[in-house]
Amino acid sequence: MTSPTLAETIRVLDGFYPPQTAADWDRVGLVTGDAAQEIQRVRFAVDPTLAVIEEARDSGADLLVTHHPLLLRGVHSVATTTAKGAAITTLVVADLALYCAHTNADVATPGVNDALAGACGLPADADALDEEGGQPVGRVGDLAQPTTLGAFARALADALPAAPAGLRVSGDPDAAVRRVAVMGGAGDDRFDAVRRSGADVYVTADLRHHPALEAREEARGGAPYLIDAGHWATESLWLADSAERLRTALRAQGYDVQTSVSQLRTDPWDFVVPTGHGEPTEPKEQ
Repeated sequence: MTSPTLAETIRVLDGFYPPQTAADWDRVGLVTGDAAQEIQRVRFAVDPTLAVIEEARDSGADLLVTHHPLLLRGVHSVATTTAKGAAITTLVVADLALYCAHTNADVATPGVNDALAGACGLPADADALDEEGGQPVGRVGDLAQPTTLGAFARALADALPAAPAGLRVSGDPDAAVRRVAVMGGAGDDRFDAVRRSGADVYVTADLRHHPALEAREEARGGAPYLIDAGHWATESLWLADSAERLRTALRAQGYDVQTSVSQLRTDPWDFVVPTGHGEPTEPKEQ
């Protein structure tokens, strides 16, 4: 089998995650790379950090596909005196193409939220939680069997990649849980939709103090309960499926491409110190 060009590979990815479905503020698609270059190895990751880029380069990857954009806001210099400048320089010098699928991967089916819904035990045909700009966001559905909030949280912790902060849970661990709403990444702007959905628990990330507190006040201590599972963890589940879909789609076109998922943890937190209890927990190895 032969290798596809970058342009041919991007056509497949754009088919999975159409750029026009991204939010108008987002910056998705090809960031670096020559459309004519051959693609033999593709690496997938959540964040285009310098460590992830260097790992992709050292692994021999020709293309790095990340969820989060590298250049969401304008920059005026790519000198290596800045982290973004060093990242861009490393990509260009290594002939390593970078492609980002962000909010267009959030709304895709299958996409980021389908992977999180699956980890929560929801069926593959779970409904959209809400919509934005005419596109579905989040997922909501019923578990095959009811459980408790504590048992559900423990099962979810086992399904997610290890992260130092773990899961933050608000609610009685013995409370009944059957209907689950999910939103990969930051989701504390969707509480109205969660309440409309009748969800018993809402799984998302980046829950800020005031929105979360107000949501719990509205619930009067009952449902919907909250689980903050971490931004990186909730969005990393999508990578393996995306990598396999790309490999399969290109193979069907007669191309041989190796795909892999970065094992680097790009969650920014390294360890947790329980207040008033002395010793810090052991940091997780990257």
